[in-house]
Amino acid sequence: MNTSQTASTVYIVDDDEAVRDSLRWLLEANSYRVRAYASAEAFLADYNDDQVGVLIVDVRMPGMSGLQLQEELIARRSPMPVVFITGHGDVPMAVTTMKKGAVDFLEKPFDEADLREIVSRMFELAKANYEKLQTQREHDAMLSRLTAREQQVLERIVAGRLNKQIADDLGISIKTVEAHRANIMEKLQVTTVADLMKVALASEVSS
Repeated sequence: MNTSQTASTVYIVDDDEAVRDSLRWLLEANSYRVRAYASAEAFLADYNDDQVGVLIVDVRMPGMSGLQLQEELIARRSPMPVVFITGHGDVPMAVTTMKKGAVDFLEKPFDEADLREIVSRMFELAKANYEKLQTQREHDAMLSRLTAREQQVLERIVAGRLNKQIADDLGISIKTVEAHRANIMEKLQVTTVADLMKVALASEVSS
């Protein structure tokens, strides 16, 4: 049994019990851990972005649709890859979902080989996404330890300002700027300005 599969979860969201059961059987037969939900609302009530997972969701459902669920996950900056289940007439809609970041779509009836290939690819993407999220969270935690003045100095370092310019901007001495820079480097656990920029810019991108 593949431990990388069992350590992660495939989430299925579909109001059709027969579809949920069929997907669960196919995926569990391939050693995946599966959690199935009859509605997007039930999935969101249980959703935790701290664990690696991938989502297979029906485009059309009563209540919150699959498209609306995708929008909600985008708003939450979820790292979870999404694959849509579509009926015959939903392919143009599925293309629209992919432009918003969906990984792929499965057209009914399901082909087991296609399902295996798509889910395997999803997990590779999921792992990369979750690693990025973890790095961002670590950077954010380090940045949160900076004082207000250190934040001001950091913003100017990132903008390419020299120590003398930062001192003039903030009305402080160059020595004070140098002390703040040293504190910032220590708190962010970096030794070069290049690494400092990576931490600061990664946080800006994620915010």
